[in-house]
Amino acid sequence: MPPSDTMIPEAELTVVRKPLPHDSAPRHVTGSAAYIDDIREMAGTLHLAPGYAPIAAGRIIDLDLAAVRAAPGVVAVLTAEDIPGANDISPKLIGDDPALATGEIRFHGQVVFVVVAETRDQARRAAKKAKFKTEATAPVIDVDQASDTVLPDYAFTRGDPDAAVAGAPVSFSDTFRIGGQEHFYLEGQISMAIPGEAGEMLVYASTQHPSEVQHLVSHALHIPSSAVTVEIRRMGGGFGGKESQASQWAVLAALAAWKTGQPCKMRLDREDDMIMTGKRHDFRVDYSVGHDENGLLKGVDVALHARCGHSEDLSMGVVDRTMFHADNSYFYPECRVLTRRHRTNTVSNTAFRGFGGPQGMVFAERMMDQIAYRLGKDPLDVRKANFYAPGRDLTPFGQQVTDNLLHELVGELEVKSDYRARRAEISAWNAESRILKRGLALTPVKFGISFTLMPLNQAGALVHLYRDGSLHLNHGGTEMGQGLFLKVAQVVAEEFGVDIGKVAITATRTDKVPNTSPTAASTGTDLNAMAALNACGQIKDRLYAFIEEKWQVRRNQVKFREGQVFLGNRAMPLAELVNAAYMERVQLSAAGFYKTPKIAWNRDKAEGRPFFYFAYGASCSEVTIDTMTGEMKVDRVDVLHDVGKSINPAIDIGQIEGGFVQGMGWLTTEELVWDAQGRLRTHAPSTYKIPAASDIPEHFRVELYESDGAREKTIYRSKAVGEPPLMLPISVWCAIANAVAAVRPGGVPKLDAPATPEAIMKAVRAMLAGD
Repeated sequence: MPPSDTMIPEAELTVVRKPLPHDSAPRHVTGSAAYIDDIREMAGTLHLAPGYAPIAAGRIIDLDLAAVRAAPGVVAVLTAEDIPGANDISPKLIGDDPALATGEIRFHGQVVFVVVAETRDQARRAAKKAKFKTEATAPVIDVDQASDTVLPDYAFTRGDPDAAVAGAPVSFSDTFRIGGQEHFYLEGQISMAIPGEAGEMLVYASTQHPSEVQHLVSHALHIPSSAVTVEIRRMGGGFGGKESQASQWAVLAALAAWKTGQPCKMRLDREDDMIMTGKRHDFRVDYSVGHDENGLLKGVDVALHARCGHSEDLSMGVVDRTMFHADNSYFYPECRVLTRRHRTNTVSNTAFRGFGGPQGMVFAERMMDQIAYRLGKDPLDVRKANFYAPGRDLTPFGQQVTDNLLHELVGELEVKSDYRARRAEISAWNAESRILKRGLALTPVKFGISFTLMPLNQAGALVHLYRDGSLHLNHGGTEMGQGLFLKVAQVVAEEFGVDIGKVAITATRTDKVPNTSPTAASTGTDLNAMAALNACGQIKDRLYAFIEEKWQVRRNQVKFREGQVFLGNRAMPLAELVNAAYMERVQLSAAGFYKTPKIAWNRDKAEGRPFFYFAYGASCSEVTIDTMTGEMKVDRVDVLHDVGKSINPAIDIGQIEGGFVQGMGWLTTEELVWDAQGRLRTHAPSTYKIPAASDIPEHFRVELYESDGAREKTIYRSKAVGEPPLMLPISVWCAIANAVAAVRPGGVPKLDAPATPEAIMKAVRAMLAGD
C-alpha cells in the first residue's frame, strides 16, 4: 500500500475531520432506508419459521411432523436430512453446532426443523403443530454445575503469583458475578435467499461477516463459494450478535430456496430471536490479591469462569480478550490470569461489543475498589497508584504499553469533573442522609485494537473513478449504524478533493470484495479505510504518471481539491482530467488491500504483540440509590475519550454516547434469567429492560481528548471508537458500589453486576449485617 505519508497533509484537509452527518440519517428518520425486510419480495417468495423441542437437554425419541406438513400454506418442512452438505453453522466449521439438530437437544430453543410456507404467519402457526416425544435430562445451566468445557483451560502467568500474594503486606480473596447481555438490536435476525438459473445463490443477510455466511452456505449446499453471493447494505444494529450467529438463518433460507427453487425469507420473531441466539458471556470471578499498605499491587491471581453455552462458537477469542483486558489500566507485577470455558445447556454465547474485554475490566475495577475500601482510601488514588508507567509497562501477556495516555487523560478529567470537591460534598451529604445515598467514581479504560486472530487483520476495497469525476466505493466492512461507510467515504473524498456527495456508498457484496474479515473488534475504519486509501493511491499514481507525460508536471506539483486538479499554475475540473485519462486508456479502477503491520500473537506460547495500539478513555459518574427499595438514578456523567485525531467528531461522539448507554444497561438493568428447566425467562421487552431515555442523566458531557493522534500510522492518525466506550460506564457500577459503601462507613461493599434494584438491596443488607 502507499505509505501513510501519502495521506493529504493536515493543513489541507477539507472533508476528513469534519462532523458530517451519517450518510443514511435522512433515510433513517423518513423511513426510506431499506433493510432486508424492506426489499420488495419477488413473486412466489416463501417464508420460514423455526421449530424446536420443549426441552433444554436430552434426546428426541420421536418427531411427528404430519400435522405441520398438512397445515394451510405449507410448502415444505425441512430437517437435517434435507441438507446436502455440512450440517454445521459454527465459525470456521468447528463441527459442534448443527444448523438443524438431530437426535440430541443441547439447549432450549435449538432448531430441529423449519417450516416453509406461503406466508410468515402460516409458517409460524404450522411450526407449533409438531409433536415431540423426548427423553429429558437435567440441564446444566450455571458454571457452578458445569463439569465439561468447550475448550481447554488457558492462562497467562508472570512470576510466582502464589508467593507474591502470600508474601504481600495485605492480601484477600473474593468472588463475584458478572452478568451477560442480550444484543437487542432493533432489526432482528433475517435473511433472504434467491436461487439463480445455474445453481447459484444470492443471499441478503443481516450479518457482520458476509464472507463467513458465504462460506457456510456453500458448505451446507455443497456448492463452491463462487456460486454464493452475500449482500448487506445496512443492519439495524449488530453489536456482535450478527458476527457468527447470522449464519444459521442465512443457511436455512438458502437451503429452503435450494429445495423449493423459490425465493425464501427467514425473519425471526423477537421472542424466538432472544431464545435462539447467544448473548454476552457471563462470568463467575474468583480472585486473590496481594498489595502493600498504600494499595500498590504485588500479586494478582484470578480465575475467570465463563458460561459459553452448548458449543464453542467464538468463545476462544471472546474469553481470550477477557484475559487481555483483565488488567485494564494497571500493572500486575506478578500474576496469573486463568480462564475456564464451561459448557452448559444454554444457547452458545457469542461476540458482543467489547468481545470479552468489558468483563475483564469489570474485574480490574472491582479489585481496585475492594483494595481502596479495605484501606479506607479514595478509590481514584488507588487506581492512579497502579497505572502503567515507565518501568511498569508490561501487560500480563507481555506487550509493552508504549502509548500510555492514562496519567494525562485521567488527570484532565479529574479536574474537569471537579472530582475532589464533589467527593467531599457527597461525603458530607451522605453523613446527613439516612435513606438516600450518593456515590461517585472515576474509572479509566485501556482497550487494545486489533483482532487477536492474526489472519483477520486484513481488508479489501474497490474504488472506481468515473469520467464525470464521481466515485464508486465498495469495501468489506458492514454498516450497522456506526457510521463506518461515511468515514471510509470521507477518506476517498479527501484523496480526490471532492465533496462527499461525489462518492457513491454501495452495499457490501462478496462478489466485489472477497475474503473479508468481520466488522468487529473496533477495526472497521482502521482496516477498510486503509484499504480504500490504497485503492485511491493506485488510481492517483496512474493519474500522476499520465499528467507528467501529457503536461510535464511532476506529482509534487499536483493537488486534488475543491473538485479541481491543480497542475502547477494550471487548474482543471477533475472530470476533465479523468476524461482525458480515459481517452488515453488509463485504468481508473483499483482493488485496494491493507494488512495491519507490527502485530503478531502466538497463542500456544502466549507471546507477541497482539494489539497495534491502545485506545484510552475515562469517565466520572455520580449516582443516587434508595437503600429502602434499591432504586438507582444516574445523576451526572462526564466522559473524556481518546479517538486520536478524529475522522468525524460527530460520529465519534455519537458512538461514545451510545456505547456508554449500552454498557450502562448491561451493568444496571439488563438481567438474563433461566429457570431450572433451562428456559430463558427474560425473552421479550416485557421482561428484559434496556435503558430508556429517562435513564440518561441530564448532565451527560462527552468530550474528545485532544491529542496529536495515534502514534502508529493509522488512517489519518485516528483511533477506533466502536467498542472502547462501552467500558466507560463501569464508573456507574463503581459509583453504585460507592453509594452502598456509604451505608456503613468503613465497610466493604459487595455488589454483583448488573446492579439491579435486587442486587443493590442484597449489597445494602450485607453492609448492614457487617458481611
